[in-house]
Amino acid sequence: MNTKQIVLASRPKGSPTLDNFKMENIEVPEIQNGEVLLEGMYYSVDPYMRGRMNDAKSYSAPFKIDEAIQGGVIAKVLDSKSDNFKTGDIVSGTLPWKEKFTISEKSIKKIDTSIAPASYYLGVLGMTGLTAYFGLMHICKPKSGETVVISGAAGAVGVVVGQIAKIQGCRVIGIAGSDEKTELLKTEFGFDEAINYKTIKNITKAIATLCPDGVDIYFDNVGGEISDAVIANINFHARIALCGQISLYNSTEIPVGPRIQPMLLTRSVLMQGFIVSNFQNEFPEGIQHLSKWVKDEKLKFTETIENGFDQLPKALLGLFKGENIGKMIVKA
Repeated sequence: MNTKQIVLASRPKGSPTLDNFKMENIEVPEIQNGEVLLEGMYYSVDPYMRGRMNDAKSYSAPFKIDEAIQGGVIAKVLDSKSDNFKTGDIVSGTLPWKEKFTISEKSIKKIDTSIAPASYYLGVLGMTGLTAYFGLMHICKPKSGETVVISGAAGAVGVVVGQIAKIQGCRVIGIAGSDEKTELLKTEFGFDEAINYKTIKNITKAIATLCPDGVDIYFDNVGGEISDAVIANINFHARIALCGQISLYNSTEIPVGPRIQPMLLTRSVLMQGFIVSNFQNEFPEGIQHLSKWVKDEKLKFTETIENGFDQLPKALLGLFKGENIGKMIVKA
């Protein structure tokens, strides 16, 4: 059986391009005992993948040149030599960018599509939702009446963070990159206010105006000048969750900005970086809350879906241009 895979052809310097990817035709190995044959249904693209394109030490190993890129995938079982999976099961896992492939049963888990559509397990009921939940609830520990600011607020994690903050009784301000996104944050996801950082003249002043009592919690998905502006308005005993720094991922030089340590020191601010796997022992807690909020319609989710397996590289590059609202997904 033949299939297609997408491999890393070369390591990018600065912003990645389509030339850094290559499509190949390969033979699918015969299924062995303890394995399943899968067909990809939905593929996740995420900002952290940019770091794995570099040959640098990080929390995730670099992608290897001329090997299939890996990411979150929802797949259907086509054939099984496993006692735990049968033909037709829908599963998820960190899996290769291949249309069809054999994989160990230990690499996947079944998902329940009666709770939500299958693709949600790449988003609000998957690593995206868990990232939002643990970053906000375990690091920032919101209290009713506090002011929460979220950068990258219209992205997959940001829209979930804002809604969880509202469930906790907080006032929520989102920062995004278009009028369409800021309007959606307010009308669809219940944000109290939103700022288009691309059109505002002075973002520090805009945050001060919308947060007259200061910022109690900052959920940082972006970094750079936006974070400088938020931290300039930070409150005493505020909490900052460092989730992503997408504005800096393609930098070829080390950026220099305001020295924030004096602000953190004098205002007794907690700032903590994290990755979702830090909380893997507590995933059941997160999934329990997220599933209930989705079921009770307290937590909405949106997706930007590209159609076609060959659109995976384009979709990944689109993240760095702000082309997504909510979770960016490729449907095979």
